[in-house]
Amino acid sequence: MKSLKQKLQNKELTIGSWLSFGYTPICEMMAKSAFEWLVIDMEHTATDNYNAMQMIQVINLCGCTPLVRVGANDELLIKRIMDSGASGVIVPMVNTKEDAEMAVSFIKYPPSGKRGVGLFRAQGYGMEFDEYKNWVEKESICIVQIEHYKGVENLSEILSVEGVDGFIVGPYDLSGSIGTPGKFNDPGVIKLFGEVANFAKNSDKPAGFHIVKSDRELMKSKIEEGYKFIAYGDDMVFLGEKIYEENKFLQALK
Repeated sequence: MKSLKQKLQNKELTIGSWLSFGYTPICEMMAKSAFEWLVIDMEHTATDNYNAMQMIQVINLCGCTPLVRVGANDELLIKRIMDSGASGVIVPMVNTKEDAEMAVSFIKYPPSGKRGVGLFRAQGYGMEFDEYKNWVEKESICIVQIEHYKGVENLSEILSVEGVDGFIVGPYDLSGSIGTPGKFNDPGVIKLFGEVANFAKNSDKPAGFHIVKSDRELMKSKIEEGYKFIAYGDDMVFLGEKIYEENKFLQALK
């Protein structure tokens, strides 16, 4: 079976989802579904490093690939979550080539990077360091998040960085970067999305998009546009959508 890394290198379509609740039973339900990978969100949630490690363990045991969206392009944050056993990280707000180079360097050990060398879960609790060192060099994943118009402008340079495996659009922050947060029908936002979609068709590395709400038609259109790394939904949003739907039904009965 191909690893997620291999699929990214081949620009094969992969579909995952997002975890906002730091709750392992929900994580397990999601990991046992058809999603190939799950992103544990540590930027906009209350999930801490210990919660994330438990979720990584559950995702691993379910045969799914655990990724973590760290809170910032920060050496300590990335090092700790990689040492906890994540297969890779999604790094927010990458706007320049230098940002991307930094992110890769925090994942890889010297000489490829400058990640501090220590022993924890990823290294088999100290018993499997050599095996892990080889794995990190060949299989660790770095996805940069494009969520600012400056990132769109510099997308070609960002993806030229060795060690960057692809990118994913963060639609809310991208819309916010031009002063229209969440207004996806705004002409300026549509223009930005169009620029990224045009780039996605010819990119050597896979383009990604986070479809936050469960919109099947939008999913189909993003696949047609050439996106290959698609995050569909979010555990919190899935629950919220269902509660909202049932709430309307109950109110109509009164």
